[in-house]
Amino acid sequence: EVQLQASGGGLVQAGGSLRLSCAASGFTLDDYAIGWFRQAPGKEREGVSCISSRTGYTNYADSVKGRFTISSDNAENTVYLQMNSLKPEDMAVYYCAADNPRLCSSNYYTLPRAGFFGSWGQGTQVTVSS
Repeated sequence: EVQLQASGGGLVQAGGSLRLSCAASGFTLDDYAIGWFRQAPGKEREGVSCISSRTGYTNYADSVKGRFTISSDNAENTVYLQMNSLKPEDMAVYYCAADNPRLCSSNYYTLPRAGFFGSWGQGTQVTVSS
């Protein structure tokens, strides 16, 4: 059974940093694409970043490029999202999700929509104070 556990959220001042973790169980990262998504109150869930551990391919939303970095540790079966220079507009519940590795590849210029991902972890709240 594919299971994902997101953690690492918290309260941080604008300009600060957080590192989110997505611990995977029931599968190996090489077999899936992992995506990070976020949802703010009253807004749709939006893609933040994705990684395919098998190929090393990564992709980012324009709003986080240069500030966020996604990485994977296959030994720990965990994907990380390092978030630097956080802004109040980054405040949201962050989710990680897993699905076909082709979802995070050069086949997609932009991040795939959340509906393409079938397995989800629970969210972790990121709060950024101004």
